[in-house]
Amino acid sequence: MGQFWTVLSYLHSLAGPSVMLLYPLYASIQAIESTSKLDDEQWLAYWILYSLLTLMEMVAAPVLKWIPIWYQMKVLFVSWLVLPQFRGASFMYQTLVREQLKKVTGSIGKDNDSHSKGKRVMD
Repeated sequence: MGQFWTVLSYLHSLAGPSVMLLYPLYASIQAIESTSKLDDEQWLAYWILYSLLTLMEMVAAPVLKWIPIWYQMKVLFVSWLVLPQFRGASFMYQTLVREQLKKVTGSIGKDNDSHSKGKRVMD
């Protein structure tokens, strides 16, 4: 029975990095190489949300250490973001992040920067 728990703990410790980093890395590379823009949006949104989650964890670490199932909840949430059936990252970006950015900046995606007009910023 001791070996079972050892194997289970190894699987548990591999699940997080696999779901949060390895698969998204692989899928991001696939998205860059594909011609579809839909998968690009999914993976860019994922990395934005993963970065925000990591920053939030760094700030809230003293509080989160008192939540015993925080890591499991995080893995489940990130799984929802990652799985292509749900497209959670695109959904979260469109409904939460994009709306907040619109409030702060006033506009998103307008052709008002020098890159979109074809001007060179740096030589």
